[in-house]
Amino acid sequence: MSEAEERIGLHNLKPAPGSRRPRKRVGRGAGSGTGKTSGRGQKGYGSRSGAKDRARFEGGQNPIHMRMRKLRGPHMKKSMPFEPFRTHTQAVNLLDLEARFDAGASVTLEAMTARGLATRKGIPVKVLGKGELTKSLTVHAHGFSGAARAQIEAAGGTCQLIEGS
Repeated sequence: MSEAEERIGLHNLKPAPGSRRPRKRVGRGAGSGTGKTSGRGQKGYGSRSGAKDRARFEGGQNPIHMRMRKLRGPHMKKSMPFEPFRTHTQAVNLLDLEARFDAGASVTLEAMTARGLATRKGIPVKVLGKGELTKSLTVHAHGFSGAARAQIEAAGGTCQLIEGS
């Protein structure tokens, strides 16, 4: 190692050239552009010492937490807890199964995803009864509507409930 190539250590670390700017010095006369009021304007809260521009401050307009209705309790759709107990499912209709699967096929989650159904990962699949089913299918899903279950079984198929999700 030559003398020109000094080892890097805490004693010779420097920021990259141009990455640091000197701080703006305010209150240094009229010619500086930031004299007198130092860029704070004339009067008002923001011109005072100790004034803080709070997070959530909306410039004096009625803030969002005051604009929103405050109906208590999770029992109404417009109440405040905003649906923490809603269960999300993705629907697959019988007409989609009829169009995409052959008779005697096993309709698993992987098979549905491969054919463009139930594409949202980690969200349970529920089979709904929209459309007609004429083929015998073994359908695996997290849930079935009563009409869907009746039609699948009437066509000679079976409904397999997937547990745990």
